[in-house]
Amino acid sequence: MIDLHTHTTFSDGVLVPAELARRAKVAGYRAVAITDHADASNMDLIVPRLAAMAREYSVYMDIAIVPGVELTHVPAALMAQEVERARALGAQLVVAHGETIVEPVERGTNLAAIEAGVDVLAHPGLITPEEVRLAAQKGVLLEITTRAGHGYANGHVLALARACGARFVLNNDAHDPRDLVGAELRRRIALGCGMSEDEYRAADDHAWALVSRCLSQ
Repeated sequence: MIDLHTHTTFSDGVLVPAELARRAKVAGYRAVAITDHADASNMDLIVPRLAAMAREYSVYMDIAIVPGVELTHVPAALMAQEVERARALGAQLVVAHGETIVEPVERGTNLAAIEAGVDVLAHPGLITPEEVRLAAQKGVLLEITTRAGHGYANGHVLALARACGARFVLNNDAHDPRDLVGAELRRRIALGCGMSEDEYRAADDHAWALVSRCLSQ
């Protein structure tokens, strides 16, 4: 299992990065991306520290730790600028907080994030076919999430991804240890939104390909 979307005490999570990584390892994950919520106000505090921790700790913790960021409620007009800023600071993986149906995310955020070339568009809600086709063209991974609330639109996202040839991944959006779901529940959530067994395996393949690319940087 791989989780490309997690949070620590750097934002609204409850664990420091090392404990999150350890608990993910014990729960059966082979890679975890730490993607705390960020905007222009805190990115320079979060990203370099996560990058330093990931470099030093991964080899000793027997789990791949990828330093990242989740750009959250960033104005759509500034998304490209903030993606560039995050990468310059050392974020190996950039997630955008998509237009989930349970939060007042600015309309246009999904499109701006895809156009800016984020790695993962998290919980994109009622994303449009045009946006999904663009995500497929640009290699942006769409998130299917195990998180309550955000996951209400999983079936919609999966159906459009399948129809438009976009790749998707399965993430927890973990904020505390209980969010690191085990293998069987994770699989059931995926199948419950309509994934086939082959698609479930493909989602992990897509995630590992991105992790491998990050680790080679």
